Amino acid sequence: MALFLLIGSCFGTADDHGLDLDSRDAVMLEVARILVDVARDELPQGDGTEISVSVRSEFGKPISVATLTFRNRWLT
Repeated sequence: MALFLLIGSCFGTADDHGLDLDSRDAVMLEVARILVDVARDELPQGDGTEISVSVRSEFGKPISVATLTFRNRWLT
């Protein structure tokens, strides 16, 4: 299954080449890896950030969206 990734609206990064992943578990692992990599580079930005990765099939049909949310609330 060839999949294409779109990383968050705030980044506007699209993958035009795609990846060949053979299962939903493989998709989840790749999406999690990407979210952690982007978060490492982008967090923290103020008190909160949300990063999303959209996955679409080789036919362009959206099949999954994963989101990582970071929120900070000062207590004092």
